[in-house]
Amino acid sequence: MLRDTGNASSRDGPRGWGAGPVPALGEEEAEAQALAARNMERFRAGYGGEEAGDQQARQQARHYQLLSDLQALVKDLPSSSQQRLSYTILSDLALALIDGTVFEIVQGLLEIQHLTEKNLYNQRLKLHHEHRVLKQEMLHKHKEDQQCCKPHNMPLLKAAQQRELEAMEQRLHEEQRRMDEKIVLELDQKVIDQQSTLEKAGVSGFYVTTNTQELTLQMNLLELIQKLQQKKSLPRRPFT
Repeated sequence: MLRDTGNASSRDGPRGWGAGPVPALGEEEAEAQALAARNMERFRAGYGGEEAGDQQARQQARHYQLLSDLQALVKDLPSSSQQRLSYTILSDLALALIDGTVFEIVQGLLEIQHLTEKNLYNQRLKLHHEHRVLKQEMLHKHKEDQQCCKPHNMPLLKAAQQRELEAMEQRLHEEQRRMDEKIVLELDQKVIDQQSTLEKAGVSGFYVTTNTQELTLQMNLLELIQKLQQKKSLPRRPFT
């Protein structure tokens, strides 16, 4: 499910669920401000007096900055991917990103996915090579047998060799089919692992599901997290 978003701004989502612009915030502004204020209450526990006020102010400023960055990044997504990314969803995502833990989790999941995909690709490549060698060996053996065969027995030999070759191709085809099924199942399991991990991390919108629209929303949220992480990892240009 995770994607490398190096060029993600020009990439369509895997599945669309209706076009539409980012919802306007004018009518939601009062409610949104109240929601943000309630969210900040989560950070008051464990602090007291002036220190608590400073901590709350820093958390609130961090939340607003992340939210602003996410809103800007959403505008770069295809219009079909913007409709469900409401202010509330983005605000909850910004809140989850405040301490940086989710960035680290997503990066770890991305690395695991890349390793899994590479391993599965190499397994498939190895199987394909083994199949090619087996066919070449059989064809070489058939050629040698034909060179030693008497002319009047050649039709029978060729017919037997053709049946042998067809049986091998059928067996190899079945092995390839089982390998492809194994790859699909492993990749599906990785998606489930990602969903479960991010749900436990408290990232809104993530839970184990196979619903197409929900998967699309989750992929969009992951793309925003990755883009935001890349943006914040870029070195600042000095003033000239």
